[in-house]
Amino acid sequence: MNYEWFIGLRYLKAKRKQTFISIITLISIIGFALGVWALIVVLAVMSGFEKTLKEKILGTQAHLVVLKANQEGMDQYEEVVKEVEQVKGIASATPFILSQVMLSSESNVFGVVLNGIDPDRVGKVIELARNMKAGRLQDLKAEGESPGIILGVELAKRLGVSISDPIQVISPLGTMTPMGMMPKMKPFRVVGIFYSGMYEFDNTLAYISISSAQKFLNMDSRVTGIEIKTDDIYNVKKIGKEIRQKLGLPFWTRDWMEMNRNLFSALKLEKVAMFIILVLIVLVAAFNIISTLIMVVMEKNKDIAILKSMGAPSKGILRIFIIEGGVIGVVGTFFGTVIGLMTALNLEKVSGFVENLFGFKILPSDVYYIDKLPSQVNPMDVVMIVITAILISLLATLYPSWRASRLDPAEGLRYE
Repeated sequence: MNYEWFIGLRYLKAKRKQTFISIITLISIIGFALGVWALIVVLAVMSGFEKTLKEKILGTQAHLVVLKANQEGMDQYEEVVKEVEQVKGIASATPFILSQVMLSSESNVFGVVLNGIDPDRVGKVIELARNMKAGRLQDLKAEGESPGIILGVELAKRLGVSISDPIQVISPLGTMTPMGMMPKMKPFRVVGIFYSGMYEFDNTLAYISISSAQKFLNMDSRVTGIEIKTDDIYNVKKIGKEIRQKLGLPFWTRDWMEMNRNLFSALKLEKVAMFIILVLIVLVAAFNIISTLIMVVMEKNKDIAILKSMGAPSKGILRIFIIEGGVIGVVGTFFGTVIGLMTALNLEKVSGFVENLFGFKILPSDVYYIDKLPSQVNPMDVVMIVITAILISLLATLYPSWRASRLDPAEGLRYE
């Protein structure tokens, strides 16, 4: 071990008369650890939010939809489905009908988005069958005076209905009469309740069979469009372009990124903003390093003067204090990383403990998109945090170390 490392590490252990400097050093280490811990946990939560939202959205929404640029819908859709399925990268496709209606029960009335689906094919595109909390998806195929309807769990609560209960579906696009436009009403029977895990979906979506939707909405043999599942969710732009080239006008496409652009853009912006804000915590700890080193330099004037008089170069003195401050930063970063990873990887248990301890819900499902605190540790985020923290700690050592290296030995020994 060369003398710079030996002396730099020795200065971390203060003498009895210099206990205050040891306390400041400890505070600097704790400050760095807290800053790194906060960065790792917060970025893991932000990444977890993004991943969970993608899973929830893509479990209920298709990766890609094909629409026709007219108000009447898409006819001969089976031919379109066959053409679309020939495009490379498409796993499956299914027709759908989309409309806004009112649902009326004995206790409440609520506006929803009504989806007409093919029960035999929809499971290959979205995960509705897996999300069923009660009833079966295939029960939608039963026709009669009261066809089947599937509701989200929150929507069923609002309407006060359960399996087998009757419900009225009201469409504002009714029929013209001498008294004016009359809304169309039809009785349905609740055959299923689904839970997607996203409050917005569970509170606003209802599903009926595509044949029931065509009859109720007077669409004859037309549909709204085609829902598509792709092999790669990040390749939807390219696949959408190929579909448009294959089908030509008036067909057009929308992918899941376009349909949820505002949400994911906001998440990315928040992640960047949180990183910048939390780096300020590390900067505060860096100022502690600066103050610690300045105090050590003032205390060690005699030692520095003796080293210089013995032939130690200015660069050697500079390295001594860079090593001391760097060790503070590295130790704080190490402990912050370890504690941060432990917290992030066990966040569900930690949040559950906090909720039980203080008796409140961290993420109320009626306020936020999801009902639990997610976490995903991204290795690149951790590497970036560690590198940033160590660089900040090293930069914080430069000024005090430079001042120490400039000390005149005669001045340091004048009063000794």
